[in-house]
Amino acid sequence: MAVPANANPRTQFIRFIIVGLVNTAVGFAIYALLVRFLGVPPQPALATAFVLGVIWNYFTHAKFVFATNGLKRIIPYAAAYLIVYGFNALALRWLLDQGVGAVTSQAILAPIAAVLSFLLIGKALTGRFPLTGPRA
Repeated sequence: MAVPANANPRTQFIRFIIVGLVNTAVGFAIYALLVRFLGVPPQPALATAFVLGVIWNYFTHAKFVFATNGLKRIIPYAAAYLIVYGFNALALRWLLDQGVGAVTSQAILAPIAAVLSFLLIGKALTGRFPLTGPRA
């Protein structure tokens, strides 16, 4: 199921959604497991899920969505995720301060973070934003 380098943007977006759903489920499961079953506070749980998620997600995005091989793009990829993490951590703090539960807060934020991730990850792995066409 590796994506060809010349895949059309629609196919790439559909693959991103499918891979993103799997990646989001993996990240959310790690977060929920840490919070609910291991008693880890929300922010450290988010940080742990983030680190494990970056590693898992790099390989799934690179192979199945953006046709990137090897580890040469992992630094910009990780930077994209740091931006998403920063947004997520700040928004999580705000929701917690509003009295929203830890798991519910992350459930609210996950789809927003997924869209931001698509834009930034596509740029990190291909050098261009997704859906903008091939590089000139």
